[in-house]
Amino acid sequence: MPFVHARRPTLQPLAIAAGFLFAGAAQAQSLQELYDAARGYDATYLAAKASADAAAARSAQADALLRPTLGLSATGTQARTEPPSGPSGVNSTTLTAGLQGKYSVYNAANTPSIDKARRGYAVAQADLETAEQDLIVRLATAYFDVLAAKDALTTSQANKAAIAEQLASAKRNFEVGTATITDTREAQARYDLAVAQELAADNDLRVKRVTLDQFVGRVGVQPKGLATPVALPALASDNVDTWVATADDQHPGIRKARLGLEVAQLDTQIARAAEKPTLDASATLGGQNLHNSLNGPASVASGVGTTKTASVGLTFTYPIYTGGLTQNRIKETLVLEDKARNDLDFARRSVSEATRRAFFGVQSLKAQVSAFEAAESSTKLALEATQLGYKVGVRVNLDVLNAQTQLYTTQRDLAKARYDVVVNSLKLRQASGQLRAEDVGAVNTLLVK
Repeated sequence: MPFVHARRPTLQPLAIAAGFLFAGAAQAQSLQELYDAARGYDATYLAAKASADAAAARSAQADALLRPTLGLSATGTQARTEPPSGPSGVNSTTLTAGLQGKYSVYNAANTPSIDKARRGYAVAQADLETAEQDLIVRLATAYFDVLAAKDALTTSQANKAAIAEQLASAKRNFEVGTATITDTREAQARYDLAVAQELAADNDLRVKRVTLDQFVGRVGVQPKGLATPVALPALASDNVDTWVATADDQHPGIRKARLGLEVAQLDTQIARAAEKPTLDASATLGGQNLHNSLNGPASVASGVGTTKTASVGLTFTYPIYTGGLTQNRIKETLVLEDKARNDLDFARRSVSEATRRAFFGVQSLKAQVSAFEAAESSTKLALEATQLGYKVGVRVNLDVLNAQTQLYTTQRDLAKARYDVVVNSLKLRQASGQLRAEDVGAVNTLLVK
């Protein structure tokens, strides 16, 4: 077969993507910028924050059980009395005012009720921490999904361009009689498939952008890509047992379950307190002013004037019989304690499983990145060798098309694997309860400036 010149296709389609990223760097937003915006916009996170604020107020309410109460009351009455005989009735005006104070000297339910309210606030804080970790993971997933979709679109476009060149070459060779119509039809079929793949990639990018936009309430968010050379985050420990042990100490889900057990135990104390007596102290200070229309001795005899009163008392209450209410309430709380213990065991097992699964997932993804990097170098060499073989007539057009597609597919999968390592590293920290807002800043250092 005579020598036919075929133009060498581009071997670095991801370089085009990097060009687009750098071109829009001035307008692009970092992960940290979007996270700061999402904290003030995401409804799920804001709802958890409001719940934590409400729990703080409930905890403060419970503190009132150990404090005295003081109230002011005032009453004014106007009355008219008509005697059975006599010239006229009597009009009288009475003004009464007083202060009432009360203090719980002894109530066995007060202290556990306060402790229960404080643990309720701690539970709300654990829920808020869970919501914040969830926001970080959801935002990072959407952020890198957009970058992966952009790389997939760029790769599809580069693949289509390379196939278009191969199609044009096949047509020229057919026209001069150095190739068969089969080469042209194979290239045309592969080109049509590349067009379909490009359209699908473009639509996927649009959908991924919508998902990212809704986190911050903006339109057209442009995420920054990973800086080159790509530096993937290192794990704090390569021992999975270390991650599991840390999770048992720090995970908000385990902490919430542990607090749930403590609350159940306090409920039992409160229920048992209903069998014990209570002692309350009370005091009143008041005055009454009476004025009527009588005059002279009759007015004095009716009690006209100002009267002052003061009293101090103790009220002792001892429950003798409650119709079985207290005893059955105690039985209920004891059963709920057992439930809370089982919930705590389940939380620990679930967190341990999720942490191990996330750890091995990150390890596997890192190995995939290394494999894809090696495959990228191999497929580049394979494409060059196939192109040379096509030029000298030992390879056919289909071989070149397959080699091109393999290269672009490998480069696309390599980029996606790198993003997955970053996101799954955050998920590992979430699974072990270590994910913090500072981790967003650590990921931010991996992005282009």
